[in-house]
Amino acid sequence: MIHLIGKGISTFTPITLGFKPKTSSTSSLDGEPEVLLDPNTLSEDGTVSLNAHSVSEDAKYVAYALSTSGSDWVTIKVMRVEDKKIEPDTLSWVKFSEISWTHDNKGFFYSRYPAPKEGKDIDAGTETNTNLYHEVYYHFVGTDQSKDILCWKDPENPKYLFGATVTADGKYIILSIDEGCDPVNKFYYCDMSALPNGLEGLREKNDLLPFLKLIDTFDAMYDLIANDETVFTFLTNKDAPKYKLVRVDLKEPTVWTDVLQEAEKDVLESVCAVNGSQMIVSYLSDVKSVLQIRDLNSGNLLHQLPIDIGSVSEISGRREDSTAFFWFTSFLTPGIVYQCNLANKIPDMKVFREITVPGFDRSEFQVDQVFIPSKDGTEIPMFVVASKNIPLDGSHPCLLCGYGGFNISITPYFSVSRIVLTRHLGAVFCIANIRGGGEYGEEWHKSGSLAKKQNCFDDFISAAEYLVSADYTQPSKLCIEGGSNGGLLVGACINQRPDLFGCALAHVGVMDMLRFHKFTIGHAWTSDYGCSDKEEEFQWLIKYSPLHNVRRPWELHASQPHQYPSTMLLTADHDDRVVPLHTLKLLATLQYVLSTSLEKSPQTNPIIGRIECKAGHGGGRPTQKMIDEAADRYSFMAKMLGASWIE
Repeated sequence: MIHLIGKGISTFTPITLGFKPKTSSTSSLDGEPEVLLDPNTLSEDGTVSLNAHSVSEDAKYVAYALSTSGSDWVTIKVMRVEDKKIEPDTLSWVKFSEISWTHDNKGFFYSRYPAPKEGKDIDAGTETNTNLYHEVYYHFVGTDQSKDILCWKDPENPKYLFGATVTADGKYIILSIDEGCDPVNKFYYCDMSALPNGLEGLREKNDLLPFLKLIDTFDAMYDLIANDETVFTFLTNKDAPKYKLVRVDLKEPTVWTDVLQEAEKDVLESVCAVNGSQMIVSYLSDVKSVLQIRDLNSGNLLHQLPIDIGSVSEISGRREDSTAFFWFTSFLTPGIVYQCNLANKIPDMKVFREITVPGFDRSEFQVDQVFIPSKDGTEIPMFVVASKNIPLDGSHPCLLCGYGGFNISITPYFSVSRIVLTRHLGAVFCIANIRGGGEYGEEWHKSGSLAKKQNCFDDFISAAEYLVSADYTQPSKLCIEGGSNGGLLVGACINQRPDLFGCALAHVGVMDMLRFHKFTIGHAWTSDYGCSDKEEEFQWLIKYSPLHNVRRPWELHASQPHQYPSTMLLTADHDDRVVPLHTLKLLATLQYVLSTSLEKSPQTNPIIGRIECKAGHGGGRPTQKMIDEAADRYSFMAKMLGASWIE
């Protein structure tokens, strides 16, 4: 699935204060790594970042995508691995794209939008035009982009997004089609042997790839895990909101069998086929990862891998290899890459690489998970990170974060900046796993979307009320933070309960719920929000849209006059995911409504904007920009909450 809203800071994914990752090569796993591509050298100010990369099957070439100023637009380049020579290949107007090589090593598939009409040059990342007419192309290495082969388009459905990949055996081209952010997709395939003249023949015929339609409805998600000739194994949520594994033979496309049935409670997050007939399976159990080795053919459990309480991601391995890798992090673990050897009867797991943070001692902190009732009684999980043995006297600054949307799960992760708050400001750091996310599967997601979006805000408010009632903090010392859909969360909550918070930090938030679908990729979010063009859905949106619900709280609650909490709204000038106009319009509206010329406004808490230049939706920023922003927002928080530095 293509992430069209939640990336980078919007999902609060782990951010460590170090250098950008470098792509390295080495002769063996135990050899000395050599830098192949260092994004830190791509621009003087560090605002050109590595967005994606893919190595050809023979390891002769690496194709990589570069983003400038954090934009979703990328340019694909090609490097020869042996001597690090940059080839002249330059592919432009690429967005929401995978890079997938054919096994003959001649080139790769990628996705792009049509170039702007001549004379309409844009500063990529600053435009607001709707993204329409996604297309799939094939690029032959060493040729100009104008020679690329158009493989798929669908002018009848301009909002569709396409991703083309080659199966691990190199025999099939897979086309996944998305219409929004819901975990549903169509699934087409093309047998490479059905192309007698190869991909070059498409150019001669001026034709598209002859895809066959295995799934041609948007009723569920189908993520290909592995194939044995014509037998395909999928991860799906078809009749399984917590996901399962199914199998189908392309020769009998109507006969589907379950390989691994849906679990009663845990969510099947990801599956990686390795070591011939095995697979590494990752479950999410009460927002904590569980890792297993299972038989790929039967689904039977073979081994439970011993991991700490935390999050597993980026599981990688190939079916022909007995070695696999995965990334692990937690609130008190900066990051570990584990190497898992499956050749032995009992898997051998060891640390391959580990991040260490000087001066950090995990024994100083404690992590608790609590379950709190929301407004309707639904139990909401929340992680609470604090220094050990803190007194529960309501005196502590508290940072409460949330997201709650698009089936995205916010699992334990390490954050240097939040550890600094906990250690040196005596703060309590919390993540509320509210509805709308994927923490408990598709039912949890749907119970916080569309007509039920208010559940997200009720859950978050209930989490804040719990922190006050349990004497972790008090309203004047409670700060809430969220980005993207989480920025919407913060914006809605300060409108609905301004009395409950002392400070608010909203990053790149979706603040105009009546017009979001008109800008760049916003139309894809209607799967979670609905669309104001429809009367019924307009009524959902107008009730909580941050921009349209700014009120004077001292007039609404005259007996207990309140004002808006101190608020920082953050955006970036090259954010072409949630365009800056959302934040800027909300800032202007807050100023207009709260500062009246008819009387002296009781609003004395500051409401400010922070606009980052040459940055986007949160991803691809140089280390210095990350540090500067963290320093700005958390020093603002500390000042507003009256927190003092503790050595």
